[in-house]
Amino acid sequence: MKKLVIVLGLLGAALPAAAQQPALRIRLGADARTLDPGTNRDAITDAIQTNLFEGLVAFRDDSSVGPVLAKSVAVSEDGKTYTFVLRDGVKFSNGAPLTTKDVLFAWQRYTDPKTGWRCLSEVDGRGAVKVTGVTAPDDRTVVFTLEKPSALFLATLARPDCGGTGIFHSSSLNPDGSWREPVTTGPYKLGEWKRGQFIRLLANEHYTAGPGPRDGLTGDKTPLVAQVDYLVIPDEATAKAALLSNGIDINWDIATSDLQEYRSRKDIVIESVPTMSISDLLIQTKDPLLSDVRMRQAILLSLDLETIADEVTGSQSRASHSPIPRSSAYHKAKQAAPIRRDIPAAKKLLMEAGYRGQAIKLLANKRYPEMFDQAILVQAMAREAGINIEVEVVDWGVQQDRYLAGNYQMMSHSFSARLDPSLSFEMFTGEKATQPRKAWDSKAAADLVTRSMAIADPAQRQAIFDKLEDMYRADIPMITLFSGTRLSASRSNIEGYRSWALGTPRPWGISIKQ
Repeated sequence: MKKLVIVLGLLGAALPAAAQQPALRIRLGADARTLDPGTNRDAITDAIQTNLFEGLVAFRDDSSVGPVLAKSVAVSEDGKTYTFVLRDGVKFSNGAPLTTKDVLFAWQRYTDPKTGWRCLSEVDGRGAVKVTGVTAPDDRTVVFTLEKPSALFLATLARPDCGGTGIFHSSSLNPDGSWREPVTTGPYKLGEWKRGQFIRLLANEHYTAGPGPRDGLTGDKTPLVAQVDYLVIPDEATAKAALLSNGIDINWDIATSDLQEYRSRKDIVIESVPTMSISDLLIQTKDPLLSDVRMRQAILLSLDLETIADEVTGSQSRASHSPIPRSSAYHKAKQAAPIRRDIPAAKKLLMEAGYRGQAIKLLANKRYPEMFDQAILVQAMAREAGINIEVEVVDWGVQQDRYLAGNYQMMSHSFSARLDPSLSFEMFTGEKATQPRKAWDSKAAADLVTRSMAIADPAQRQAIFDKLEDMYRADIPMITLFSGTRLSASRSNIEGYRSWALGTPRPWGISIKQ
């Protein structure tokens, strides 16, 4: 074996003091779409599911991958065999013990095309990984065999947008195989879900803590409160009023426009953490008008990216045109190179493209204020170059459905954090015919992304990412505006709350001071 990653575990019962704690109340800007992992998802859906589901591995705070349900991971010399040994004593929320049969059961469902797992293409050979076999020599050991080595196999299993490839008990399904409800190993279990109003989670009395302290989505996730209520409050002003009046305890994604008011309050604690999310403008390159790269170049040159970042984030984030976030170790000189606004150049490109003032629809929503704000700024700046952009405000759920279907001209948008540059490019690169949500339908780019996923050497990977950056800036399949910063606000009696690179709330390890 080439590499042995982690070892040992801490076994401990949950709820040492949970029964004495009141419910923790956390605001959601929208309802979850489903609790069926890795299917119909968005960032909020991912956030809820991380409370319930655990996979073999997950991301740590520093974006490395660590064990969760696995006690150890061994990789063969040729990089094609991964052997996972399960932790001892882990149980599902119904009390059933975790075995490798459950891992095989979950994997079989994930890889059944009828499930609609969004990451199937990442492990069946269409992406960088092709899993050719999964076996369980015994109740504690499961072996994954790959067709070829991949630097991103573990990261793919860990991806929150893939549901963390969370393991669930067979009783999570109805007799016909459809999804019923999550029966899982995480720190919480589902109590009640009243659509559009709240999701109530209860501490899982069968939860067994992982090794080490809380670290990303790994380590000790013991719940210190018996109940967490995720309250759906789409309107930011209503959420602010709820926090200030002690109606909720945590607003984990506050509007920058409210930052000054929050800071003036002694009963509110503010936290600002750089994340690896990016805000962007998606461009439908199959659209008859926008298929001309000169139109896309003109739109880009009409924008003052620095002003957009400053205005939208209250100077909390800096402009960046690269899909690789500023906080990444792979954000180097090429990625940091600025793009300056140039109205004359934009007008020249428009003339060359034969643009005659046709309206371009830019989808936006008001559930996420940054997306709406950046759309309005883009509209105003583009108008100065003679580009007629019309902002169309739709419900967030409608916008997400149209994103998945590729049904838009332009879209004010953001991508949740991807913790590896290969994944940063993969999230929007691919064949539109088979994956309509993809923005960059370039075989050459897709091939480079695939190569980056199979190479471990940092210098070789950087060279690939630099080449992708050049191609991205020439083709402009979308426009990256800035890398994210998570601003969260909590009541001062909430102890132990910490944000992290993914930005999602982690209610374990949090207590409420009486």
